[in-house]
Amino acid sequence: METGRGCLAIPLLLSFLLLPLGFPTTGAADGLIRIGLRRKPLGENGRIAARLLDKEGKDLMARRYGLRGGVGSNGEDEDIVSLKNYLNAQYFGEIGIGTPAQKFTVIFDTGSSNLWIPSSKCILSVACYFHSKYKSSASSTYQKNGKSAEIHYGSGSISGFFSEDHVTIGNLIVKNQDFIEATSEPSITFLVAKFDGILGLGFQEISVGNAVPVWYNMVNQGLIKDPVFSFWFNRNAEEGEGGEIVFGGADPNHYKGEHVYVPVSQKGYWQFNMGDLLIGDEATGLCSGGCAVIADSGTSLIAGPMPAIAEINKRIGASGVVSQECKAVVAQYGQRIFEMMISQTQPTKMCSQIGLCASDGTGAVSIAIESVVNENKDVSSGLRNDAMCNACEMALLCERLPSPMGESSVDCAAIPSMPSVSFTIGDRIFKLQPEQYILKVGEEAEEQCISGFTALDVPPPRGPLWILGDVFMGVYHTVFDYGNSRVGFAQAA
Repeated sequence: METGRGCLAIPLLLSFLLLPLGFPTTGAADGLIRIGLRRKPLGENGRIAARLLDKEGKDLMARRYGLRGGVGSNGEDEDIVSLKNYLNAQYFGEIGIGTPAQKFTVIFDTGSSNLWIPSSKCILSVACYFHSKYKSSASSTYQKNGKSAEIHYGSGSISGFFSEDHVTIGNLIVKNQDFIEATSEPSITFLVAKFDGILGLGFQEISVGNAVPVWYNMVNQGLIKDPVFSFWFNRNAEEGEGGEIVFGGADPNHYKGEHVYVPVSQKGYWQFNMGDLLIGDEATGLCSGGCAVIADSGTSLIAGPMPAIAEINKRIGASGVVSQECKAVVAQYGQRIFEMMISQTQPTKMCSQIGLCASDGTGAVSIAIESVVNENKDVSSGLRNDAMCNACEMALLCERLPSPMGESSVDCAAIPSMPSVSFTIGDRIFKLQPEQYILKVGEEAEEQCISGFTALDVPPPRGPLWILGDVFMGVYHTVFDYGNSRVGFAQAA
């Protein structure tokens, strides 16, 4: 998801600006509550910052979907962790907490279930000084809870304690809502993030501390027309409006045609089953037996198991950014790189499979050298083919290098000729055209094109999982039907 040059990281990180507050909210006669969203343009700044989180980011994602977090000091009451690297999440809205309302910018995240914001008692974490902080003494409706809470991630944790207060969403007031006051935010993720906190819209099954989610209380307190909410993301970068989240139903102006609904297969995340993937009009067989998938508004890209994502990126012509850089160096320093790296990897086994090298059981020798030994052929021919074998080995070394955060890039000029990628959901094919799954970063000569597909291996029992993030939800309006435990998709307007 991130490319760029490391030498630019510090000045670009310093150029981060906080999003302005004052997001539009409306409550119409149709009973729908609309929360305006603003879109953070995907830029080089965030991508370079995220590169600094290479290992941490992967750990956050893995823990978000597969591992566990705790509540309380004894660690006995454990819940599935619902935190990840939100650095690339692009859509934010505003809520208020307390009376009078203290404003916070949050991600409305269907992949988690807790509400947390920085606390005024957060004094030792630098990140807290860059965001709005909740001050309980300034609220007349604050109620003390005090139960400690931790949400673990790769190299540390966000920690704090539960409190209770009124939460304002649009023109609604959710009373007596439990939320986490974060007193420790050690990760660089939250230092450079554009948001203050996260409002989870997942099921209570993944709520840390088994806290009742905000969405549940909106339903239980009779604040909305129907137990449904929906997302519309405006993918038109030329327009200032980022989109809307609508509570109580769906705005017909946000979609075309009818929604296709699929049942939630496992509560926790908004998880369902999908059929096979198609590249162009050709079935891939990657999900011929069905795949588990999550609709996640807190994820920017489309994530899936590494072998499947590697196949998709290969078919659309994407390659790892590190692979491209490596190949450029190989062209000049190839033999030296090969001699330095060959002791740690064995790419020649792959080369033997494609016919350029032959294995001798302990290593690999070129097919031509083997033929010289066995058939006494011309030595010059052997040397020439030996060079082909070495070239193969070096190229594969580059291909095997992982890109930061699983990022892959494409030639921007090739986008018009790239194939579509489609997902089978219910009885319908949901197609993404290349201009919809490729993200453009930068302008003119500096423009780079990044694949919207990234690898994420979620271990059993939760995984393997696919995650349909904003790349998909921006093209297809998404309805989360809590009352009927189902998810619906329709062409976004």
